[in-house]
Amino acid sequence: MIEPNPKADLLRYLQEARDALLWKLDGLSEYDIRRPLTPTGTNLLGLVKHVAGVELGYFGDTFGRPFFDEAPPAWWYTEDAEPNADMWATADESREEIVGLYHQAWEHSDGTIAALELSAIGHVPWWPQERREVTLHHILVRVIADTQRHAGHADIVRELIDGAVGALKGRDSLPSGDQAWWETHRDRLERAAREADGGV
Repeated sequence: MIEPNPKADLLRYLQEARDALLWKLDGLSEYDIRRPLTPTGTNLLGLVKHVAGVELGYFGDTFGRPFFDEAPPAWWYTEDAEPNADMWATADESREEIVGLYHQAWEHSDGTIAALELSAIGHVPWWPQERREVTLHHILVRVIADTQRHAGHADIVRELIDGAVGALKGRDSLPSGDQAWWETHRDRLERAAREADGGV
């Protein structure tokens, strides 16, 4: 019989989400990983930067293990930071710098997860006082949900850039079909949408 290991299960799903998000950068130019593809500016490298910050905050500050020994970077979540600064990369912030920070965040987060029980209590400093007290279990679930959400954003952004799709490297989780099949499929969906809207 398999012994349950909730912490290992949660960490595995978190790592899958991390890997999926980073994989979406593979093979793309500096322009393509930064270009905004939604009206609100969603872009691949910005998603990685944001999720790195999420992990460093929730698994760092929340449990008394701040990542930054000195002043945090200008984009960090402070009152002085430019709004949305964590969701995009300046021309001076390299891919290597942001991906490297994300890998450092994993190491820091994994250290917190290894050191504490799932029932360990932390305090989220930026939440309202009455909700600040949380468990490590709560934070793990929250960060997994957030990372998977942004990995889904990255799926769509990457498909818009070059048509590449898939949940994980080597596992696209999609029906097989060539470009003509997908074009026919999309046209069928378009017709169904128009019919549902009264044939407009």
